Amino acid sequence: MTAFKIALAQYPIERIESFEAWRAKIKGWVIDAAHEGAKLLVFPEYAAMELAALDPASMGDLHGTIGFVAGLIHDIDAHHAALAAKHGVHIVAATLPCPLPDGRIVNRARLFAPNGKVGVQDKLVMTRFEREKWNIAAGGPVRVFDTALGRIGISICYDVEFPLIARAQAEAGATLILAPSCTDSLQGYWRVRIGAQARALESQCFVAQAPTVGMAPWSPVLDENHGAAGLFAPPDGDAPDDGTLALGPLGHGQWVYGDVDLLRVARWRADGNVRPFTHWPESGPTTPLPCEVVSLI
Repeated sequence: MTAFKIALAQYPIERIESFEAWRAKIKGWVIDAAHEGAKLLVFPEYAAMELAALDPASMGDLHGTIGFVAGLIHDIDAHHAALAAKHGVHIVAATLPCPLPDGRIVNRARLFAPNGKVGVQDKLVMTRFEREKWNIAAGGPVRVFDTALGRIGISICYDVEFPLIARAQAEAGATLILAPSCTDSLQGYWRVRIGAQARALESQCFVAQAPTVGMAPWSPVLDENHGAAGLFAPPDGDAPDDGTLALGPLGHGQWVYGDVDLLRVARWRADGNVRPFTHWPESGPTTPLPCEVVSLI
């Protein structure tokens, strides 16, 4: 499939009353996007942490929330896998802190294909909050995922602000890079958005951002959430002058839909007025990051 509709969540953080209520919330979002014809659904960074509301004893404790939500990972992922299969869609579930056997905790995105296969991408570069207050560790490696929708990369929030991560994914064949995000200020949102648009320019491909939104004063992790979902392209050729293909209103909980046509990437790279993807090596010596290819087909 070279052309499809993508659904990017401006996902509102809410005080969930039960795990069944959360399941119903996610189900409703997936049904709505599938009804609109979306084939790829992207939820934001850390949105799963709203489940910490189910354990009042840990809500005021950053580290307590990690342990509680980590205990739900199996059920969280089973729910997304079932929804992907039932509705014939690919779903990037909200990232969450994932404990590893060696004791480290990473920030992990999971991509669920409708055939039951799952790919994971860990965040590589931690923000100050993650490394100084939450002790979230860098994960890896950089990956791209072969899917029925094409080859996809995921650069989680802060990661999309670093050119070599997305560049490794683009050089490994990604034509769409997803940036689930969680930012507690408009400056944070704009840093991620500017990073996403810069990556679209450099690699002449689609880049999509999906943020958390809304105020949650009860949560030590997700108390403030600012952002708007967007689908971006290089500002060249048949793309809009500013490269913005779709953009939601700031702060509103909703899906933002966009159309992805992977044949446009080939045209941008071959026939663009500028060709930064091809001319990248001329900008100076760099050490390419290794990138794994994972098949979800």
